[in-house]
Amino acid sequence: MSSMLRYKKEDSVAWLTLDRPEQLNAMTRDFWPELVAGLQKADADDEVRAVILNGNGRAFCTGGDIVGFGELGDAGDRRAYLREAFGAMRMLESFRKPTIAAVHGYCVAGGCELTMMCDLVIADETLKIGVAEIAVGLTPGPGLGRGSSHANLHWMKYMVMTGDTLDAEEARIAGLVNKVTPAGDHLAVAEKLARKLAGQAPLALEVGKKALNRQYEEHFDHAMDAVSFLQSTEDFREGIAAFAEKRDRRFEGR
Repeated sequence: MSSMLRYKKEDSVAWLTLDRPEQLNAMTRDFWPELVAGLQKADADDEVRAVILNGNGRAFCTGGDIVGFGELGDAGDRRAYLREAFGAMRMLESFRKPTIAAVHGYCVAGGCELTMMCDLVIADETLKIGVAEIAVGLTPGPGLGRGSSHANLHWMKYMVMTGDTLDAEEARIAGLVNKVTPAGDHLAVAEKLARKLAGQAPLALEVGKKALNRQYEEHFDHAMDAVSFLQSTEDFREGIAAFAEKRDRRFEGR
């Protein structure tokens, strides 16, 4: 694996670790094919029975690299990027083996959406989770397609419309997190849970997971269309420019 994602296997559990700690694990465009490759590796290994996704350093993931967004080319390039990101997200969600997100610190935008694609989420008490895309004139992509399958509509509207983060206990109440641990204990708790799942009947897990996910499949296409439209707006360009220039945003609704 390359520098953005580390792969490690311990007996029946594969660890996929976001490893760009100096940038709070902000995801580069190269992250998406790395995630696909990591999942393919875990899928091909019959000894692997569960996967844990976690982040190195002070945060799980602060989403996509904003500077990288500004480097996207024309509409075709932006659409290609969305296909790469959405494709990897869908692969994570439909992965036939159980997946657990073990999260801490900031878990926002694309980082939050990664947790929505996993089957279970274990968070420590330092968690700050949310969908922050509104800050650059966007809405979340997979977060629109999957958020309301985890949290109720009022929680999702609050997150999408304000960009505010929830703390760990708020996230548990909202339905975005299964369990909250003391600071730093999320990895051990996630590993214990992964080993429990690894001992379950693999086919029963796969069939049950597929049946539960099926009712939400069509939402992905609508979310991709929404993000693709917003990436063509002046507000999006203003949001990216304001972030890069460290100044207040001036959105005009066009």
